[in-house]
Amino acid sequence: MARAYITEVRVTDFGPYTTKIILPLDGKVQDGAVDPDTFSVYVRRLDQYGRQLMVQKFRSFDPDVPKEMEESRGFLTVTEAYPSDLKGNRLAESDVVTLAIKHGPGIWLASELGQDGPFNTFIHTVHTITQVKPFRDEKDTVTGLVFDTKIGCEMPDLYGWIHSISTYEECPLRYGYFAPQGPGKKPLVIWLHGAGEGGRDVAVTYAGNKVTALSGPEVQGFFGKGGAYVLAPQTETYWLDAGTGSMELTGKTKYGPALKACIDEFIANHPDIDPARVFIGGDSNGGFMTVRMILDYPEFFAAAFPVCEALPDEYISDEEIEKIKDLPVWFVAAKTDTLVPPAKFAEPTYKRLRALGNPDVHFSYWDKIEDLHGLADPVDGKPFEYFGHFSWIPVFNNDCDFDYDGAKVVYEGKEVSLLQWLSMH
Repeated sequence: MARAYITEVRVTDFGPYTTKIILPLDGKVQDGAVDPDTFSVYVRRLDQYGRQLMVQKFRSFDPDVPKEMEESRGFLTVTEAYPSDLKGNRLAESDVVTLAIKHGPGIWLASELGQDGPFNTFIHTVHTITQVKPFRDEKDTVTGLVFDTKIGCEMPDLYGWIHSISTYEECPLRYGYFAPQGPGKKPLVIWLHGAGEGGRDVAVTYAGNKVTALSGPEVQGFFGKGGAYVLAPQTETYWLDAGTGSMELTGKTKYGPALKACIDEFIANHPDIDPARVFIGGDSNGGFMTVRMILDYPEFFAAAFPVCEALPDEYISDEEIEKIKDLPVWFVAAKTDTLVPPAKFAEPTYKRLRALGNPDVHFSYWDKIEDLHGLADPVDGKPFEYFGHFSWIPVFNNDCDFDYDGAKVVYEGKEVSLLQWLSMH
């Protein structure tokens, strides 16, 4: 007989991962009746057509993935097993058991992302959970259970997010957004995705990286009782596309008018947004577009936070940089970023703004990007080190609180993180 199971997917530093598998049983079990060796978990990673996927997209970041290795199917590691409710919350006794699944960088079988051409996309994961060791419930010894029918997938980090599309005829943009439920006028935080989050899967714009931190309770709390709107537009190609369909380091884009129209329309459709408190940020390809937008519309934004931004400083004229000499801007990058070297991009632009006397420009310049919160397994006793381009990770973990000289950023007499600073403008 087919048995049903439920998965829980959480958006982590490295995107969405299966973190729990929840198994309804016939009888109640006590805490301690099951352990990580009671069940095996086999997963198949499928695309929208039911075809098995490979994880080639990660090879450039993980040299241990062999070229020919197919990681479309295999066994996941169970780290805990315990009685729970249907949300995976631990109980002393229950007729539901939750399996905690090992996940994180390098554990690609637990990832909920695959690739559709050059872009990331959510995939279908199909699990077979097989009992391999007997346990006792309230009545008898239980053996032979197999769970192979997924009946639900809980993604709590995505609660409150909605999808829509702009009506700009020349180039409508899909977007995801989070609408806060608090009272009064609210700011708008715009996030522009990286190159891998383009395409047509809108959820990837805010779940491919941990953009959902902006809609989480900690960051929303920075903005007071009302909270803040979060808008994540998506291109079908790249923000760096100047008209060829590919990324070009020319300082130009074809998406400027379309993005501005999307933002204007979104504000018009949500009259509780305060138009004087519109913030814009983005990573890499989206960091490029962040800088491009503040150069093109310098009076529109209240502050900006470009992350590992990809607009070459050589393409920013003196006239353009003069326009943002008073705009609050907080850059983030890492010295180990070999994909978009900050010495050619963020660093000289930051220094030019400093030289112009910008009173509120900052730069959290990381030596390297490490796991600072124990979310990934240490390597040789040291914190896991991410590829240096991934400087959005400390942004969404609210770790950016220092300036170019290493000193803490102080705003209005208070030491602040980037996200706190943003909320104070």
